[in-house]
Amino acid sequence: MSDTVFPAGTLMKGKRGLVMGVANKNSIAWGIAQQLSAQGAELAFSYQGGELEKRVRPLVESLGGDPFMVTADVTDDASMDACFEAIKDKWGGLDFLVHAIAFAGKDELKGSFTHNTTREGFKRAMDISAFSFVDAAKRASALMPSKEDGGGAMVSMTYLGAERVVPNYNVMGVAKAALEASTRYIARDLGPAGIRVNAISAGPMRTLAMAGIAGGKTLMKTGKDWSMLKEDTTMEGVAGAALYLLSDLGKSCTGEVLHVDAGFHAVGVPDIDEL
Repeated sequence: MSDTVFPAGTLMKGKRGLVMGVANKNSIAWGIAQQLSAQGAELAFSYQGGELEKRVRPLVESLGGDPFMVTADVTDDASMDACFEAIKDKWGGLDFLVHAIAFAGKDELKGSFTHNTTREGFKRAMDISAFSFVDAAKRASALMPSKEDGGGAMVSMTYLGAERVVPNYNVMGVAKAALEASTRYIARDLGPAGIRVNAISAGPMRTLAMAGIAGGKTLMKTGKDWSMLKEDTTMEGVAGAALYLLSDLGKSCTGEVLHVDAGFHAVGVPDIDEL
């Protein structure tokens, strides 16, 4: 277990959830999964393709217990049908969902948004990064307990580029803006059923996603230097926020975008000596 998780506890004991988007040990989804597991949750992990399974399975097995992995291509309805049917067959239901899936072509994550964004690239980014959460939320909600039995919770992953212009983030920023809006609308729809739906806006972190953005290292440095805490966003902080939102600690929180970025999002102009 990573030393970035809080001490083992029981906040998620008896809860079962699906984690979508683990790519390797540096994935935010994996950091969240470790924290949830440490607090007693049972986890299922989705993956797409054999190569990804090879990377993810050793991580899942490191948590102990009976590894539960299901294949899921978020662009294919039949694959998603099979994924959630497998969860229903094994568990009968689902208490929470972690969605950390996004994609945009590398050529579209540099330079001009206006000139480098293609029609197909735009549709692909929106489909995988935003609609996939709408689709997964619909399917997951059908398996969650009634409001009287505790309801459920969902978390999606976003970034400040959804709210403000970030160099080279381009079409992904537009897709993340759609994801954040979708999070609010899903929260409205599922609220009466006792299902809470929120998003976490994490600061720049050393992940595969960040590596795919031109100038990613500069974003990391700027995020630290201009932040209020003068530090990098930590996996412990992001995973802790997810634990809060998915556990009973976050009972009255829904439709929210929670920023976990060392205070960077709140800075309008950095201190003059940092310019």
